Amino acid sequence: MFDDTEYKNAMEAAVVRFQDELKKVRTGRAHPDMLANVKVEAYGQFMPLNQVANVTAQGGTLLQVTPFDPSTINNITAAIRNDASLGLNPSDDGHIVRVPVPALTEERRKEIVKTTSSKVEDAKVAIRNIREDARKELKTAELPEDITKKAEKSIDELTKKFGERIDELFKAKSAEIMAI
Repeated sequence: MFDDTEYKNAMEAAVVRFQDELKKVRTGRAHPDMLANVKVEAYGQFMPLNQVANVTAQGGTLLQVTPFDPSTINNITAAIRNDASLGLNPSDDGHIVRVPVPALTEERRKEIVKTTSSKVEDAKVAIRNIREDARKELKTAELPEDITKKAEKSIDELTKKFGERIDELFKAKSAEIMAI
């Protein structure tokens, strides 16, 4: 008998990675995960922002970044400002970095949805690759033909199910991005 649990778990992990990617997408409201990809030069190396500072959302339009070490505040401000994909303009008072999150224009919202759709395709490709790995294992397993067909059908159903989940997540995120 063919056990598809390993492939189901791999597909679930691909969906979770996709959800994590969606959290980083800007929706017009301030969210700490917006700054998840920011790398700050601190102590002679580049580190993720969350390793050198605490990021919190203050209301829906402001992020507050509190550095663990006040000497890194200028590098934090510069790192956020230099990340062109964010389009944010932080300011600091020597202790805290405040990052106002401006409202998105209609054009910018459409652009964000378009770039997010590439993440959808990446996630679906990952799921299809998992399906192909399962099919390769089936071919080398030398199982009876009826069991092989049943297992292939099961893997195809899993692929379809997880693809639909990705579409649902993207649809919800697109609606969130386009909402004013």
